[in-house]
Amino acid sequence: MKKLTMMFALLLSTFVMAQSKEEKLPYYEIPNHPESYTAGTVAARMVDGLGFRYYWATEGLRGEDLVYRPSETGRTSAETIDHILGLSNFILSSVSEKGERSKETEGSFEDKRKQTLLNFKKVSDILRTMDDVSQFDNDRFPFWNIINGPIADALWHCGQVVMLRRASGNPFNSEVSVFTGKLRE
Repeated sequence: MKKLTMMFALLLSTFVMAQSKEEKLPYYEIPNHPESYTAGTVAARMVDGLGFRYYWATEGLRGEDLVYRPSETGRTSAETIDHILGLSNFILSSVSEKGERSKETEGSFEDKRKQTLLNFKKVSDILRTMDDVSQFDNDRFPFWNIINGPIADALWHCGQVVMLRRASGNPFNSEVSVFTGKLRE
């Protein structure tokens, strides 16, 4: 009995240590709101809402969820997640001084999920410091197009991931409150 207890304690401590070493991803909760309303803080909050929705739309996806295809011509969840990663790269390159993009477009689902969340966090951090987002206008399009284009598109596709996971038998966490940006207690 003593050996069994020791083995259990060792196993538990190993698990706890592994959990504490895991990098915490952004958007488990939406960060506290800014103190003031500016064009930048409002745009940043939109991206925070997107990050929160993406975090929970993709949290706990299984292999069968990622390959689920509702029809022959429909995207799988994995293909939709790849598209959202591409959108996050586009949004980040549109607001960063150097046209920054993540290098990560290949890899595991976990790698892509992490990179997408980090991209959204970088975008939000950049926007939050801006009073005037018109500095992101360029000769091809104004910042308005980033809002109604890739940001809105990524929100749309997060909803698709939620629908696909429900259809594949893995529903969205019912404790998630998109209104408060937190888990219900």
